[in-house]
Amino acid sequence: MKVLVTGGSGFLGKRLKLVEPKWMYLSSSELDLTKKGGLYEYLKDNNIEAVINLAAKTGGIKDNVKNQSDFYYYNSIISKNVLRECYEAKISRVLSCLSTCCYPDVSDSYPMKEEQLLDGEPTETNYGYALAKRELYRQTNFYRNFYNLNYSTFTPCNLYGPEANFDDDSSHFIASLIKKIYYAKNEENIELYGSGKPTRQHLYIDDLAKIIPKLLYYHNSEIPINVAPKENLSIKQISNIAIKKINKNLNVTFNNNLDGQIRKDVDNSKLLNLLGDISFTSLEDGIKLTYDWYVGSIK
Repeated sequence: MKVLVTGGSGFLGKRLKLVEPKWMYLSSSELDLTKKGGLYEYLKDNNIEAVINLAAKTGGIKDNVKNQSDFYYYNSIISKNVLRECYEAKISRVLSCLSTCCYPDVSDSYPMKEEQLLDGEPTETNYGYALAKRELYRQTNFYRNFYNLNYSTFTPCNLYGPEANFDDDSSHFIASLIKKIYYAKNEENIELYGSGKPTRQHLYIDDLAKIIPKLLYYHNSEIPINVAPKENLSIKQISNIAIKKINKNLNVTFNNNLDGQIRKDVDNSKLLNLLGDISFTSLEDGIKLTYDWYVGSIK
């Protein structure tokens, strides 16, 4: 198939291009997906047969809390335009990226299965982003069920790795942690948000980039399939692993501000049943690879 990736210049899009260089990658600088019509013309002009929809406005916990309205608005309008124009251009295959932020703030059971996605309200710190992604899931299944199209979604956990955003105000946890470790001197303290108690699954970006082409061909279902390793560690545990792997002698303190969701780990059994056994990059190895990439990128 001739495949187009929206969000092609983003964190995930850049790494996916290393795996599938023959696909087309569309960036926001080439086409503003918040405006109607442009994507339809692009799809028709380039004879696109399938779309992987990665386009989104993303950020870390601080950015999400400060800009709830923007995160909801931009992600909602991007999703609506992308799916509608794919439908109008007669694209029969669309695979869209959700987020485990979509899951309820508190669940009756963990790890959470795909069927629990809409069982309760999402966490307040990511509410705008989560609500927009839930709408993307609903819209996908509208097109799937009403028009018999192979539109489906996948739900990755927290992502990290090379090409991540390391900006202090908008970066995700591991990128922010790596930057703080790099600039800290031995015996210094580094301060992190929250209490260190919330737990998170983290997925190395290149693992997801290798999984996406398989999902494109084999994930034909309305189930928003979870993509995550089983390992679920506290923020404190993750920070200790990073410090040890990077081989610095640092102390970690927590400011007890912006803890976010206490737990949001998801079950990956449907993914493994669909694709077979997957070898996920260990957190230790992934953090070291990310740290080395970051050091090389700023020198």
